Amino acid sequence: MIFQSGVRSLEKSLAKIIRSKVKSIVTNEKFTKKLDEADLKKIMGIPIFQADKYISNDVAGVVTGLAWTMTGGEILFVEVSLSRGKGDLTLTGNLGDVMKESASIALAYLKAHSEVFSIDPEVFQHWNVHIHVPEGATPKDGPSAGITMFTALASAFTQYKVRERLAMTGEITLRGKVLPVGGIKEKMLAAKRARLTDIILSKENKKDIEEIKPEYIKGLTFHYIDEMSEIKSLALLNERVGNPLNLNYTSKKL
Repeated sequence: MIFQSGVRSLEKSLAKIIRSKVKSIVTNEKFTKKLDEADLKKIMGIPIFQADKYISNDVAGVVTGLAWTMTGGEILFVEVSLSRGKGDLTLTGNLGDVMKESASIALAYLKAHSEVFSIDPEVFQHWNVHIHVPEGATPKDGPSAGITMFTALASAFTQYKVRERLAMTGEITLRGKVLPVGGIKEKMLAAKRARLTDIILSKENKKDIEEIKPEYIKGLTFHYIDEMSEIKSLALLNERVGNPLNLNYTSKKL
């Protein structure tokens, strides 16, 4: 039903453009076969949808992911915020059950392998974690944001910057594996629209990239991984953000 609705909407938009051109001919107005951005704005009005935008890496815990929707590929952002507390996890952004499970897996793996990222394991007991995926009015689900959530958590707990113009997609497991996901072609087109340059995805998705015409992915560099631990060298820079959060804690004396 969603697909049919989208087709009908497209048909109406095309019909509106054609009527505008026909009117120009009938009324002897200046007519040209050319249809540029200015013409579309005049005929269709202000754009309803905004082009995908990339968010800079100035803030720790904010990572760009790639998603598939009924209307094509889109970029999404995973935000992680830390606050002093007892290690509680809060998830917001209208997330489905599978996406919530990915968040729990990402945090559990980071806790179990904190030494890989030079994180004191005691820190997790003194800071609450809030994971948010913006545009809360839009339901979101699926496993492909798993690696994005993990990277956002790793960035937040190390206060390291994430590599600029980087996006990623991939399912994760408690064993630390990065699994392949679908919708790769659509996701790569979304990455191009957002002017991203580097993409991290599962090694098993390499065959999907090879099936895409080279001109469609020109300018994109792909990094294929098997393990979540590889994120440290590929996604995180050895540079902390400005005014990094002080994660030191004070143990209570008995």
